[in-house]
Amino acid sequence: MADPWLTIIGIGEDGLSGLSDASRKALAAAETVFGGARHLALANVGERGRAWPIPFDAAGVLSCRDRPTVVLASGDPFWHGVGSRLAEQLKGGEWIAYPAPSTFSLAAARLGWRLEAVICLGLHAAPFERLAPHLVQGARVICLVRDGSAIDDLARWLTARGFGASSMWVLRALGGPRETVSRHCAAGLAIDGNEGPFAVAIEANGSNGLPRNSGLIDDLFVHDGQITKRPIRALALSALAPRPGERLWDIGAGSGSITVEWTLCGGTAIAIEARGDRVVNIRDNIERFGLSHRIGVVKGAAPEILSGLASPDAVFIGGGFDAAMFDGVWSRILTGTRLVVHAVTLETEALLSDLHQRHGGNLMRIEIAQANPLGRYRSWDAARPVVQWSVVK
Repeated sequence: MADPWLTIIGIGEDGLSGLSDASRKALAAAETVFGGARHLALANVGERGRAWPIPFDAAGVLSCRDRPTVVLASGDPFWHGVGSRLAEQLKGGEWIAYPAPSTFSLAAARLGWRLEAVICLGLHAAPFERLAPHLVQGARVICLVRDGSAIDDLARWLTARGFGASSMWVLRALGGPRETVSRHCAAGLAIDGNEGPFAVAIEANGSNGLPRNSGLIDDLFVHDGQITKRPIRALALSALAPRPGERLWDIGAGSGSITVEWTLCGGTAIAIEARGDRVVNIRDNIERFGLSHRIGVVKGAAPEILSGLASPDAVFIGGGFDAAMFDGVWSRILTGTRLVVHAVTLETEALLSDLHQRHGGNLMRIEIAQANPLGRYRSWDAARPVVQWSVVK
């Protein structure tokens, strides 16, 4: 097999002195060197250097195919770097990589933290809400951030969420001669200067973290009343049985609460909703939980809108179910897909009873009452019964 034409090199703040012999050899032989302006300066490649376009585009690198080419990236190119984005467009024999210690590794080494127990996030191009599911008392998080002003914004965001007492370490230019590490309290933090690169380590101190149980309180969601209520949602998620990496179709998503909780379990989801005002609510909930990278929203009515969507591992239908809906969904899902349907009307309940008789699965009637004041006393307020049918195709 011919030698790879592309070498992906991780470079640190110590520049050429921190590179391996193999990295230096590839760099010296390269006709063209791609990287950020900082990387090109650290490697001192002169006129051979080509700075990345903004936004990132691999077309320039691919145009150099079969000519000796180097791509420079910070630390480990395959951890929040360009490595995987390039490798997925190339054959295995076309490239080789020489990673350096990642920013996460360097930060953990400076702080004495067990890296396997630390949450590592890239927030340089993502919303702070990506942190929300991880914020619990004592959690340790290392984040890549865009610049010094983003650190100030992050500190204010943490304070607004009840985590102002958290410790924050500002780590600047790790691994090089300009390296500094300073500890602060999130409340009142202000960064002096904006010359990076920066990373932030957080030791969370607060009491408003997001619970990890199914059935989050309804008040956490934006909704117009069309929401699968907390105890019913917990039972729906139990039947849906989410697993990391699996995909959900949430048909008639309403507020998107089922979609959000499924995705918090590590999966991806497509929320399907016909009403535009509810689509707005779904998007708001996706943003507040930091899940925009794992949830797609489709405006339209099922089953017609389902054509062309990636096949799901599970489907939830919380309302609007009828025989045409069943036929449209059942014909599109693969063998082994889990289907969970809720009904509140007698007509839909009768349909579910018939489908249960024909296809099996589990049919359950859920009746819940909540204690509320009645004059000087209390009484049970019964919620509308819900019938749940769950089945595996």
